[in-house]
Amino acid sequence: MAERILMIDDDSRLAGMVSDYLGGAGFRVTVAGTAQSGEALLKREAFDAVILDLMLPDADGLDLCRRLRGTTDVPILMLTARGEPMDRVVGLEIGADDYLAKPFEPRELQARLRAILRRKGSVARSDTLRFGRLEVDKGARLVRVDGEERPITSYQFALLLALAERAGRVLSRDALMDLLKGEKLEAFDRSVDVHVSRIRAAIEDDPKKPRRILTVRGAGYVFARDQDR
Repeated sequence: MAERILMIDDDSRLAGMVSDYLGGAGFRVTVAGTAQSGEALLKREAFDAVILDLMLPDADGLDLCRRLRGTTDVPILMLTARGEPMDRVVGLEIGADDYLAKPFEPRELQARLRAILRRKGSVARSDTLRFGRLEVDKGARLVRVDGEERPITSYQFALLLALAERAGRVLSRDALMDLLKGEKLEAFDRSVDVHVSRIRAAIEDDPKKPRRILTVRGAGYVFARDQDR
């Protein structure tokens, strides 16, 4: 089945050229000319990757990238005329998977797109996420520290997995609730903060001084990727 690409760019000429080129390479490309229409499409339909312009008529592409990273892990390739190094650094830091400045060669765009899709595929094939001593087994829905199973509820596992799969990204409480829609909530403790506290009690050496799930004051939580313990 052809991989589906959403291109969010208001340059209709460029979008048409990219659609034709990638279409000839076996992709199915859908074009949205605004941030609002692009977000609406992502909520309704499944895409394998997003090509995102930074300079959109109704929003800044960096802000849109930040919002998307709060709700989806779809690979994002930034395609823009703003090619300054700092723009690239900011884009990558807030969750873009790659960055290509205009003007560009269509073959390079295709190559970069295939590379981020391969990376996503290799992650998807792994049933176990490993972070030092911590293992999150997606297939068995189990959490282990040093090989020892740690008891958490089904909802807490889903919350931990949502954080671990987006390691290094700050997720707000609202974003986490959106990601966990469809997961059965416990009858009483519905607060994300309560569940995070219980996850910490299960996986942290000292839950009062967490090293894995960190609180970002006024923003939410982030799963620390690089921890030795």
